[in-house]
Amino acid sequence: QVQLVESGGGLVQPGGSLRLSCAASGSIWRINFMAWYRQAPGKQRELVARISSGGSTNYADSVKGRFTISRDNAKDTVYLQMNSLKPEDTAVYYCNVQWGWGNTDWGQGTQVTVSS
Repeated sequence: QVQLVESGGGLVQPGGSLRLSCAASGSIWRINFMAWYRQAPGKQRELVARISSGGSTNYADSVKGRFTISRDNAKDTVYLQMNSLKPEDTAVYYCNVQWGWGNTDWGQGTQVTVSS
């Protein structure tokens, strides 16, 4: 069984910053991609950023230049540094891990609210 524990969400003013963390544990091996998705009310879940085991990254156009994804392979942890936050970044953020031979797991989600 795989556990993904997320932390770091909260309420922040526009222009502020937050850092999300997601730690994987349990029966997980050979983690390939680690990613962050988000889902705003009434909208579909969308990819925010993804990072490969080798460190290659890709981002949604809406967050390029503001968000940075990173990972610590020794700790099986992925981070999302979010700067210059906007109200439209408000959503539930989900960690996603692809591991082994085609396995995928999701975190429970953490709320990010950007509001004055």
